[in-house]
Amino acid sequence: MPNDEVPAPEPALPEGLFEGRLAFHAHLQTALDAAARLNWREIVLADPDFLDWPLGERAVVDALQAWSASGRSLVLLAQRFDVFAREHARFVNWRRMWSHIVDARACNGPGLPPVPSAIWTPGWSVHRIDPAHGRGVSSSAADARRALRERIDECLRHARPAFPATTLGL
Repeated sequence: MPNDEVPAPEPALPEGLFEGRLAFHAHLQTALDAAARLNWREIVLADPDFLDWPLGERAVVDALQAWSASGRSLVLLAQRFDVFAREHARFVNWRRMWSHIVDARACNGPGLPPVPSAIWTPGWSVHRIDPAHGRGVSSSAADARRALRERIDECLRHARPAFPATTLGL
């Protein structure tokens, strides 16, 4: 590259309020695309059931594949994982191959904190405050990420292993 050319800046991650299922899906794809580019070591995906997440889409799995490497960690936190086999088949296959970097946990039961619908990364977060209407907020602010991580960690303290990569039969 000649000396007078300046490389294009990294695209900024969206900040602020968003509304709608498609906007949330775009934020998820943005997060996963940025994960490899920005070398994020950890990603947390949290939702009560992941029913309306596009985890089975090819673009999502391709982005996870690009991010996957030794030393990476994907935490999945849900109340239940029953929709994965029927709704997110591509993700289930990817999860089998990369089970050594995926930690799936279920937090459910009386008196336990509700699982937020969120994406947490070391540099950016997305929190669906009203999942039924797809309303939420995305932020790179440290205090917003810290508050969201505290909610996630509270659920993780009560969670148990779930969603095994393989099912052993007799």
